Amino acid sequence: MTARLPRRNEDTMTHEEKKTAKIVEELTMFFFALEATYIETRIEREENKTIIKVEADFSPAYAERLSNLDQYLNGKKNDGMGDIYWELAGSGDPGETSQLLLIGMMIDHADISIKENRVNLTLFRTC
Repeated sequence: MTARLPRRNEDTMTHEEKKTAKIVEELTMFFFALEATYIETRIEREENKTIIKVEADFSPAYAERLSNLDQYLNGKKNDGMGDIYWELAGSGDPGETSQLLLIGMMIDHADISIKENRVNLTLFRTC
């Protein structure tokens, strides 16, 4: 008889897994706020890093809100703030700049590609 592993739930998720889930949630809400009709997310976990890939469309009426995306995600890092305040993700309105800045502090860097009405993001986190 094979031993059953205990079922994982939110209580048994690691701190890093919860951070990754919050990042994905915030980016999803951000793109919903831009009237996205297509959002695809992929998470790749390796031993010491996590890669989050997001592809989404957006309404052209919201293109201006993407103009500072690189600055928000690749801006100056404050490791202490990202580690202490990650739990605040989700506390503001969807698509708020503060949420993107918080994501920027929770990741090492992001590759961003914006073409017409499509955005491709690749976020890198060291765990």
